[in-house]
Amino acid sequence: MTPLMILLLCLVMVATSFLSGIFGMAGGLILIGVLLVLLPVQTAMVLHAVTQIASNGWRGLLWRKHVRWAPVAAYVFGCVLALGAWSLFRYVPSTPVALIFLGVTPFLVRLFPTGWQPDPESHAQGIVYGVVCMTLMLLTGVAGPLIDSFFLGGKLDRREIVATKAMCQIISHTLKLAYFGGIIEQAGTLDPVLAVLAIVASMIGTTAARRFLEMMSDHQYRLWANRIIATIASYYIIHGATMLVISETAAR
Repeated sequence: MTPLMILLLCLVMVATSFLSGIFGMAGGLILIGVLLVLLPVQTAMVLHAVTQIASNGWRGLLWRKHVRWAPVAAYVFGCVLALGAWSLFRYVPSTPVALIFLGVTPFLVRLFPTGWQPDPESHAQGIVYGVVCMTLMLLTGVAGPLIDSFFLGGKLDRREIVATKAMCQIISHTLKLAYFGGIIEQAGTLDPVLAVLAIVASMIGTTAARRFLEMMSDHQYRLWANRIIATIASYYIIHGATMLVISETAAR
């Protein structure tokens, strides 16, 4: 990678971690979209995992007093089950398929009947969402729209959502790093210097966001979080479908 590309990536990482630092979501979605365009899927997944572990780890530390540990335990249990199952297949999707998967998931959650609406304080739902989110993580690199919808569906306040989701994401991205960095064939590799820059950039953006989260009300938080999720998800569906049509047209 050229120095200019590395600089641009670092700026994107600061900006996306700042966005995630406010809402606990959305930044990872944007970042993986950029990485999938610039890098091979395996390498993009490894770099994304490193940045998200750093960003969520620092966020979890800043908001540690607000972590709800029961939802974390249920979610992580589901993640481990999914990793064990997918390690038998070792599947890596194409970029267009990954982008379409990313965009579709938040809209599917909204189609659930009232009795199936997300509740992060339900242990059973936590395990199920852990399995599904980890599956999406291994197929697309992130499970942002789905896990975001899961935590927004309950009664946790904005600080509890950000803190608890951060702890869940630390584990799931660590498992993703193990999968794409060693379990699959042709595992992705990462320049150590770029990894360090990614960690620093993530911490800078996350720290800068804390004041903005404190200034928001819970109503403002939920309103803008849902708008951001819908906008980003719609873009990924359109972009992924366009790439798929172009690739199929070129193949004919």
